[in-house]
Amino acid sequence: MNENFEVGFLRVLVDLKFITAEDAIRLLAAYNESDIDQFDEFLLSEGIIEKEHMLEALSEYFQVPSFDVAGYFFETHLLRMFPKDMLLRNEIVPLQVDENMMIMIAANPSNPDLLFEIGENVSYDIRFHVGIGTDISDAVKEYYDKSDVEDVENEDIREEHLLVNEFLQIEDSDEDQEIFFVVEDEEDSIE
Repeated sequence: MNENFEVGFLRVLVDLKFITAEDAIRLLAAYNESDIDQFDEFLLSEGIIEKEHMLEALSEYFQVPSFDVAGYFFETHLLRMFPKDMLLRNEIVPLQVDENMMIMIAANPSNPDLLFEIGENVSYDIRFHVGIGTDISDAVKEYYDKSDVEDVENEDIREEHLLVNEFLQIEDSDEDQEIFFVVEDEEDSIE
């Protein structure tokens, strides 16, 4: 059975008794007329389903655990392993590493290209959890936007430290030269 995500997800919502079959038909028609690209975003923005029910249904649909990304503080060193555009394009974010396994949260864990793209950056075994796409994108953007600001501030601090170190090295080398000359003068006087 090859059905699209919207139909399959509506079936899960009906099976979980979050909506009725009649609601499902109306929702699909309303979604097809809307300007919203992602079905889960449509359901949430219209107030049709609560976030916790959305996560439960996504977990059931994809047969992986769900994870609520909103408000979670991701580990900096894990995010730095991946380019921002790759994370945003695939709506994925690394959650944690346990020995040789990395848990990734993905809006679409069944995307066949994910393992290849992740493998371009890390060599862990990957296990997926599912999350809400817009929350994943927001978390990635928030991290990288904050990181960009911190990187600029850190770059300024690094440049300041480099200038100070360079100045100190010049002073040290001048002192070394003076000491060298003094020693040289002493040797000349001894001979």
